[in-house]
Amino acid sequence: MRLVIARCTVDYDGRLTAHLPSAIRLLMVKADGCVAIHADGGAYKPLNWMNAPNRLTEHDDHWTVSNKKGETLTITLEEVLSDSDFEMGVDPGLQKDGVEAHLQELLAANPESIADGLRLVRREYPTDIGPVDLLCRDAEGIAVAIEVKRRGEIDGVEQLTRYLDFLNRDPMLRPVRGVFVAQEIKPQAKVLATDRDIDWVVVDYNELRGIETDELKLF
Repeated sequence: MRLVIARCTVDYDGRLTAHLPSAIRLLMVKADGCVAIHADGGAYKPLNWMNAPNRLTEHDDHWTVSNKKGETLTITLEEVLSDSDFEMGVDPGLQKDGVEAHLQELLAANPESIADGLRLVRREYPTDIGPVDLLCRDAEGIAVAIEVKRRGEIDGVEQLTRYLDFLNRDPMLRPVRGVFVAQEIKPQAKVLATDRDIDWVVVDYNELRGIETDELKLF
């Protein structure tokens, strides 16, 4: 992990254009290549970022971050206040709560509850940035990476996007498509998943456990 505190301006050019005027910000470069620009506020969400895989080119007075989609992030450095590197090692990943872990277990036992023809290859399939919950094959033999959440939000879609970037580098797997599965999925997460060609599926935990719902049905 590289952390740089600098007075800088930031310009993004891609699906749209955006400009951050001069201010002191935290520039974060992760081991997987992800670059994020943070202000001293606003909780966890960066002001702008570029997910891996990308290319970071450093010049004396600016950085250029670009990817294969043609997006470019230009960080113009006016004054560098701090520049530090830290070795953080391999993160063990988020420990799922009981419901989420059981949901993953139920879906692994019955992947066709997500989509017809799905068959499980492996649970917790490893990548360089952590394990994807389920790796399956569809009826045509295409690899499918499935991320399971109790509550589906934008962070979960971002997580699955990163997994897909790494899985699609493996010639034995690619092409790999993604499916985001949760008991409840926020509208923003659905929009982001659709924009990234990731399918999303809402599942009923009680139904998977064989417990009938109390809701009245016509049939």
